[in-house]
Amino acid sequence: MQELTHYIGGEHVKGTSRRFADIFNPATGEVQAKVPLASSDEISQAVEIASKAQLAWEVVNPQRRARVMMKFVDLLNRDMDKLAEALSREHGKTIPDAKGDVQRGLEVVEYCIGAPQLLKGEYTDSAGPGIDMYSMRQALGVTAGITPFNFPAMILMWMFAPAIACGNAFILKPSERDPSVPLMLAELIEEAGLPKGVLQVVNGDKEAVDAILNNPVIQSIGFVGSTPIAEYIYGRGCSNGKRVQCFGGAKNHMIIMPDADIDQAADALVGAGYGAAGERCMAISVAVPVGDETADRLIEKLIPRIEKLKVGPYTAGDDIDYGPVVTAAAKQNILGLVESGVAQGAELVVDGRNFNLQGYEDGFFVGAHLFDRVTPNMDIYKKEIFGPVLSTVRAASYEEAIGLAMDHEYGNGTAIFTRDGDAARDFANRINIGMVGINVPIPVPLAYHTFGGWKKSVFGDLNQHGPDAFKFYTRTKTITSRWPSGIKEGGEFNFKAMD
Repeated sequence: MQELTHYIGGEHVKGTSRRFADIFNPATGEVQAKVPLASSDEISQAVEIASKAQLAWEVVNPQRRARVMMKFVDLLNRDMDKLAEALSREHGKTIPDAKGDVQRGLEVVEYCIGAPQLLKGEYTDSAGPGIDMYSMRQALGVTAGITPFNFPAMILMWMFAPAIACGNAFILKPSERDPSVPLMLAELIEEAGLPKGVLQVVNGDKEAVDAILNNPVIQSIGFVGSTPIAEYIYGRGCSNGKRVQCFGGAKNHMIIMPDADIDQAADALVGAGYGAAGERCMAISVAVPVGDETADRLIEKLIPRIEKLKVGPYTAGDDIDYGPVVTAAAKQNILGLVESGVAQGAELVVDGRNFNLQGYEDGFFVGAHLFDRVTPNMDIYKKEIFGPVLSTVRAASYEEAIGLAMDHEYGNGTAIFTRDGDAARDFANRINIGMVGINVPIPVPLAYHTFGGWKKSVFGDLNQHGPDAFKFYTRTKTITSRWPSGIKEGGEFNFKAMD
């Protein structure tokens, strides 16, 4: 049985807590490795090493820090296949999905190559008589990130790449469900030239999280996960004087107008709703067709597409549409919510409850489900399912449709499919949701824009990646400067004035 490690001080370090978590193969249900769960003492050790390393790293000029990012991009491309295979083996997602996971993180690293430009301050000459004023952006010190299982490469790089480019050290506490890729990333960025100790990977559970929240040296914390835990981390982190950004749950609606291309909308819903087994915070989980005629046409198009989805292990190749969910508990939660939808009166038009994959009976596979005539009072509408389940809520009008998305407690992402420019513009302007797609089902911004939701999907003032990341991982210092003048009237220099 393989036993993984922490990565502290540039070395793989065995855990000392004597506590471990199982890492499953989601396709077979078998335990394939164990990962140590750090104690608070191990977190303190990592922070102490990071604190010393950060002092030297901060004074490295931004251009040289950017060169580390340039080399890191090269190494990520070199090892793309290796990273994707390790990611799929622990998470279960297909190899193309895994490569996309790495690629979207890599793009943020590319953005961080612009650190010299992004870290520039401002300057005002002669703000007053003989007075100049300027600002500078300086690193926070030791920062930390607590990341989820569903994107074990991308979200990590969204956090640690800008933090490190700004001159900080970073303590990473990845998900204990799929920790191999985080450890590999730490090795790669050091191969790229990052000094040992600037990035530490410490595996753990709630004890490690609380140790990060309570450690006085750590200046900021990033988190992605469920809303209840996001609220906990945000509240406790802020009360301990830290800068905190937390991203929580989602329930993303896609509105289909009567004038939409229904084939295009159906294809988009299948990809956005069932890709990666629905384990994406930007997955579309609610389709809102406007009018019964639109709904009937949409359901007619969706059923054969969903029934043709191929589910299997990542080892089956690129022919697979999605793989298993991450754990047996995740599978049971999804099926439990499906049962609640049936019990509460929703119409289950594609039933994946009895899905069984020959040879992988103990794996965590979940068949695709499609509900129709879902209402806002049902659990499958209110809760984030995080599985291959799409709910259809019929709306009588555009106003009713937009109201559904606006009234939901989550506000991560949304989309509208229409040929009407006025409707699209109105939707984009009025909707109280952070990321909006117009004929785009998963509107995840590229690296040079920022990622973040509204309402109970986010806690904190700044988003991930883009310009907000460089604001989050630095403090602004403003200097007002006045030098006594030694120049006489007529231009002659007065040395006595400078004594």
